[in-house]
Amino acid sequence: MDAVLTSTAGPARRADCPKAMTYGPCGGVNPDGTCEVAPTPCVFLDEALPVRWPGLPASAGVTAPAIATTAGSEVLDILAHRPLIMTGFPGRAMDSDDVARTADVLRGSMDAALSGDAGRSRTQFSPSYRAALMARSGVRAWVGLNTRDRNRVALDGELAALRDVGVAGVHCVTGDHTRTGDRTDAQPVFDLESTTLLPRASALGLLTSFAESPDAPPVEARGGRVREKQRAGGRLCLTQYCGDADDVARFIDRCAAADARVPVLPGVPLVVDRDGAELLASFHAATLPTGYLRRLFAARDMHREGIRLALAYARSLLEVPGVGGVVIAGAARDGDEQAYARALAKVAAELGGGSS
Repeated sequence: MDAVLTSTAGPARRADCPKAMTYGPCGGVNPDGTCEVAPTPCVFLDEALPVRWPGLPASAGVTAPAIATTAGSEVLDILAHRPLIMTGFPGRAMDSDDVARTADVLRGSMDAALSGDAGRSRTQFSPSYRAALMARSGVRAWVGLNTRDRNRVALDGELAALRDVGVAGVHCVTGDHTRTGDRTDAQPVFDLESTTLLPRASALGLLTSFAESPDAPPVEARGGRVREKQRAGGRLCLTQYCGDADDVARFIDRCAAADARVPVLPGVPLVVDRDGAELLASFHAATLPTGYLRRLFAARDMHREGIRLALAYARSLLEVPGVGGVVIAGAARDGDEQAYARALAKVAAELGGGSS
């Protein structure tokens, strides 16, 4: 695999970037232009952006491999005739029985469930094992794979296993640095990054997505960065929370101006209790809809108001041209994972998730 993927020389990695990235900036640039890891300016802000992916252009006539998994093909079929309704997948880390319990709640209400990198518990089952547990429980698994914790050999093994278990899709992310989260004792790897992981997944016939933070500096370069990830093999763009529907529309316009045409699935925050609201307020590079937290904290019934707000916001997003669906997610209070899953299921079903 390496011989094929490195046949075209690309730009050099930035040794002065804490993640040693090539195709930065990541989504962790603070509003003042500083790095999320160190109080210094992001090293990519002095470059001509976006950093260009050196692979063959679309005009070369190279087509992506056929999707190798049934679940991935089903997702593409859904996208062809209606918006994709994806949810998060709340569950206790390292608890296989909890996967089945959450799946029992979500099954039939959404189209796919995203099991990604949990900031509060970085030590989790491997992505391929989580995917196997989810698929066994009857849920289309969309699984996050980060490059922070694994070198390219381990990543290639995970990708092969994800294909083998029939994953619906792989969310290819660079990942937050180990200086954040609950495992600051771990050494970061970053042998690859999102942009160089995407072609490895695509080459195996896996349906891929990638992340983008539309409001992280430099805002004007984010559309071009989406284009480069699309050229590298990305098929869907999953965004961080990025404001009102008009703000999402402006981001999609920036993508179109940069000739990025992948469907965009904005994040829809779902908060049903005070703990979740406080955690959401701490998310890096997240811009919530106008008045969102104020309305939540003022509500007599935060659970009901959280569901109402999520539905209203999601419906406004689904009217934006270029939006291919939504990802409904947030945070569950420890011990309340299935209760939170029921709220996710309610919102997803009302938006048409799980329907034919």
